[in-house]
Amino acid sequence: MLGLAAALVGTLYLVHLRTAVAPVLSTVAAFRSGLPPREHAVSRFHVRWYAVSLLFLAFDVEMLFMYPWAVVVADVGASAVAEMFVFLSLLMAGVLYAWREGALRWA
Repeated sequence: MLGLAAALVGTLYLVHLRTAVAPVLSTVAAFRSGLPPREHAVSRFHVRWYAVSLLFLAFDVEMLFMYPWAVVVADVGASAVAEMFVFLSLLMAGVLYAWREGALRWA
């Protein structure tokens, strides 16, 4: 499997080398606004954005767990509801911790 993956990556790399087109200055310029960018595209973000993105991922993963739970909650019964409340309380503890640490302050 590793050899197959390496062959696929190598093939894609060779196809890219064979079909790559040199960039034209008019196509790499600023797109809609016409203004030159104020900062580099790979500039650093403030550390508070990382905390907010982790909160977003936590609630995104929560939804991944809640969809299958919603399918089987009728079959499992009250224990499934209790387990979901425990899960949501752990997530709420994470939100309260982030709030206490100031991750949700914007100014």
